[in-house]
Amino acid sequence: MNKPIEPVGQESRDRQLDVESLRALAHPLRVQIIDVLSLYGSFTASGLAERLGESSGATSYHLRQLEKHGFVREVVDKGTGRERWWERVPGGISVASRETDETPAGKAASRVILRQWKVNRENLLDEFMDRGYDELPPRWTESSAISTMNTRLTSDQLHSLVEEVTTLIDSYLDRYRGSTEPGSRPIHIDFMAFPVIDGEEVPGWTEPEQAAP
Repeated sequence: MNKPIEPVGQESRDRQLDVESLRALAHPLRVQIIDVLSLYGSFTASGLAERLGESSGATSYHLRQLEKHGFVREVVDKGTGRERWWERVPGGISVASRETDETPAGKAASRVILRQWKVNRENLLDEFMDRGYDELPPRWTESSAISTMNTRLTSDQLHSLVEEVTTLIDSYLDRYRGSTEPGSRPIHIDFMAFPVIDGEEVPGWTEPEQAAP
């Protein structure tokens, strides 16, 4: 499962993308827009353009396409006729399922999205490493963590690890969703767990028998 951060202050409803939705999201600027709205909250097209170094015409076009496919929506009762405000539709997004990867179009689209998510995450980490220790109070850097851990697991054990960690993170998201507590700020949570491709699997594992339908 590949799920980006959820929109600030919204209810959680995970969405598994089909091929059509994957293709609609599979543009680097659209993925960037989704991430900005998720992390910082609502923006206008011109505000997004300034933040992302794009033209407002480009961000307006991509916002309309994202709205068409249910990724963003206009903020009710905010802005004017000339300045529309946009927000993420509530819930996480899951891509790269077995079903969508069975089609060339689905596989290609999911790879575009995942690559751009990777770039966005690396940019956030680089900014924190380059500026965080100089610009943030120690209470923030001391509360943060950048760690790497390695172990050996079976695929079932890896699945259980991912499920347990995801459940823990989701409990925190539920607990503090919509919070505007004094002293709070946007937080990026990134968890990765995957097999090392050139590592060797211990022999002897057999495919479990499938139960009869």
